[in-house]
Amino acid sequence: MKSSEHQVKAVLFDLGGTLIKTAEIPHVMKRILEDCGINRSLEDVSIAWKKVDKGLNFRDLTGLLDEFWVQWNVRILRNLQVNSGTRRLAEFIITRWWDYSDVTLFPDAQKILPLLKEKGLKIGVVTNGLQSDVDEILPKVGLQDFFDVVVVIDTLRKMKPDVEVFHYALQRLETAASEAVFVGDELEADYKGARGAGLTVYLIDRDGKVHDEGVNRISSLEDLFLRVLSR
Repeated sequence: MKSSEHQVKAVLFDLGGTLIKTAEIPHVMKRILEDCGINRSLEDVSIAWKKVDKGLNFRDLTGLLDEFWVQWNVRILRNLQVNSGTRRLAEFIITRWWDYSDVTLFPDAQKILPLLKEKGLKIGVVTNGLQSDVDEILPKVGLQDFFDVVVVIDTLRKMKPDVEVFHYALQRLETAASEAVFVGDELEADYKGARGAGLTVYLIDRDGKVHDEGVNRISSLEDLFLRVLSR
C-alpha cells in the first residue's frame, strides 16, 4: 500500500465472513426442520438449497426485503417435499434462523474492534444484510451499540458493490473517502465496490484462497490494525 498524506479516521467493515461467522446454511435449515418434526438428510437439504440458490436473483432483495427470504424458504421446502403449511413454516424459519446459526465473532475481530475504538477511530458496517438480520446478529455478539453507522439493504434499497452505500456511510460519519478504510471478504461486492467509492480497501482472506497480486490482501484483522496505525 502506498503511503498517504491522509490520516485514517474511519474503518468500515462488511459483516458476514468478515467480522462474524455462522454455521453453513444447510446445517441451520436441517436443525430448524428437525425441531419442527421434519427430518431430512443433510445431503437432501444441501441439494435443495443449491437448486434455490442458483434460481434466485439476490439483487431482488432490494425490492422484496424480508419477503425475499420467505420465498427462498418456500422453494427449499417444496424441493424437500414439504407441501403442507409451507408459507407458514417459511415465515417461522425466518423468525428462528439466527437462533440456530451459531453466530460468533471471528477471534481476530473480537480482539481488534475494541482496539480500533480505543484509538478514536469511527467504526461502521456496510452489509448486504437486512435490518431484521442485523438486529438479531449484533446483540448475539455484544455489538448492538458498538458501531457509529450501520448500512443495510433497507437503508437505501441498494446493495454493494453500488458505490452509493459506501458514500452514504461516509456521509453519516462525516469522513472523506480518502480518510477511510474498508475491509470485506468478497472481491466483487466488497473490494471492488469500496475501491470504486474511493476508499482504501483490504480483502480479508483468512484461508489464503486469493492469489491475485493486484489485491490488497490481509490474512487477519490484526494485519489491518498494524497497517492502519502505520499510515
